[in-house]
Amino acid sequence: MSDTGVIHDIGYQRYEGVRLGRGASFLALYIHGLRAAFGFGRSAKAKIFPWLVAGIMLLVAVILAAVRSQLDQVIFTYVEYDDQMSWLVIFFVAILAPELLSRDIRSGTLPLYFSRPLRAADYVGAKFAAMVTAVWLLLGVPQLIMFLGAAFTTKTGASGVWNEFLDLAPGWGYSLLWALLFSSIGLLVASLTGKRAFAAGGIVAVFLITTPVVGVLSILTSTTANHLAGLASPMTLIAGVGNWISGGDSEMSMPIGRFGPVYAIEAVCLIAACLLLLLARYRKVAAL
Repeated sequence: MSDTGVIHDIGYQRYEGVRLGRGASFLALYIHGLRAAFGFGRSAKAKIFPWLVAGIMLLVAVILAAVRSQLDQVIFTYVEYDDQMSWLVIFFVAILAPELLSRDIRSGTLPLYFSRPLRAADYVGAKFAAMVTAVWLLLGVPQLIMFLGAAFTTKTGASGVWNEFLDLAPGWGYSLLWALLFSSIGLLVASLTGKRAFAAGGIVAVFLITTPVVGVLSILTSTTANHLAGLASPMTLIAGVGNWISGGDSEMSMPIGRFGPVYAIEAVCLIAACLLLLLARYRKVAAL
């Protein structure tokens, strides 16, 4: 060292506290993603769209509950409610998925994440869990409001409340399927680009492009083709599973004939395929 060299003590010290590890990193990413879904910790502008969508869905649920209590008329079942709100859910996913993934790609923070013990599976799992939770809450909370409206106005006492809960449970399961399938598709598309506008457009395009295919198959003369037409689009795929769950009693459900198990199997396979591709994508990033 030269005679003019000087060592400055700027106060940095070694961290000697408890190292929380991968579990804490996973939880932190999950909580951050869930907060971001509804704009918490962000500007007022970021809160407008998610709360607008949530407000519309809550308002519809309140109206349905009021009609049920006053007129004793069921306009939509819990399963049908999800089907009716489908496009709002798609737009919500199209905005949320790029927020969770594309922002990290654009800002170049992924190398910082993967320089720690955090693995690609942890990153993907935390983002997926956060998005699934957000979408399920978007659907499940309005369904709970519908249930409370029906439970407090039932004329058959505790048995009526229990029967209503037995109707709600499959509805919540159906909402979870929506959340799992739409989140896996949305995150996979969003992982391909750092530009949020392109990612959002790509997610919506997936549903728009596949919908006409269902229309073509559904007008064929073959009954089997008509019943299997819903397999061509994520929206009608879920509607077919909803038909199977509800026993095919709803006039608004996707006609599937005897192919309910086929719809359920494809839904599970599609979710698994999207997650495996997403994991492969981020394992490649982590290896760089």
